[in-house]
Amino acid sequence: MINGVINIYKERGFTSHDVVAKLRGILKQKKIGHTGTLDPEAEGVLPVCLGKATKLCDLLAGHDKVYEAVMLLGQSTDTQDTTGTVLESATVTASEEEVREAVLSFEGPYEQIPPMYSALKVNGQKLCDLARAGKEVERKARPVEIYEIQIEEIYLPRVRMTVSCSKGTYIRTLCHDIGEKLKCHGCMESLLRTRVGRFQLK
Repeated sequence: MINGVINIYKERGFTSHDVVAKLRGILKQKKIGHTGTLDPEAEGVLPVCLGKATKLCDLLAGHDKVYEAVMLLGQSTDTQDTTGTVLESATVTASEEEVREAVLSFEGPYEQIPPMYSALKVNGQKLCDLARAGKEVERKARPVEIYEIQIEEIYLPRVRMTVSCSKGTYIRTLCHDIGEKLKCHGCMESLLRTRVGRFQLK
């Protein structure tokens, strides 16, 4: 049995569970666990623990993370990303400066309401399973922290940014919340995780 951590590049279209299942087949061992779900449409760093190192899963899941994201302003969706059904649309009238100000205002601690399409459990049921069944339940806001947002490019209605944040932060929800602050709605178009703790994309 192999004991240790493999830094996996998760590609688009795979769930974190798919990655674990594939590795079980490749390495011919059952004791494998991932360190926190990365959305199927997201890609990037997913440390996977093998053998005795599976005891580290929760510990690694608690590390800070860095993401590169593209936010699309002007629409909100049920999944808070562009894979979902559009709920509302609006014209983006904000200037680049107003957009920059709204984005950067989220730096620091903030109370974030987790999205319905997430792996979080409420009363033993995954939120995403409830969402797929057409049910919406009340979610409590959770404290997260955005350490830094670097705006790489503004080409409205899109904003490309690098976000350094605490565990439990949903970048989809951050995009949604920025859009609501600008009163034009917003969702996430793409997501690349470049770092989990000491594990980096490079």
